[in-house]
Amino acid sequence: MTARAVVAPRSFKAQSARLEARISQDLHMTVKRAAEIQGRTMTDFVVHALQIAASSAIAQSDQVRLSVVDQETFANALIAPAKPNAALKRAFAKASKLLAA
Repeated sequence: MTARAVVAPRSFKAQSARLEARISQDLHMTVKRAAEIQGRTMTDFVVHALQIAASSAIAQSDQVRLSVVDQETFANALIAPAKPNAALKRAFAKASKLLAA
């Protein structure tokens, strides 16, 4: 019988990157005060605010991009509508009967 080495799973450690920014003394004091009000460190406050701002910018970009695609799809459907299939014809016939009653 051979002995096998038992290897403990490596714990997941998120990689981090450093971000530096030069800001005015007034902005520094404002951020420090806001962080204190929320009971956060300045780093935590800035990272949280940055994450929200970045997510919002990406969502707005995606929303605008998707709405342009949707507008083109809608316009194309109006310009060249698809031919009604059998299910759609049955639905219109049924709706006509229900509305006539």
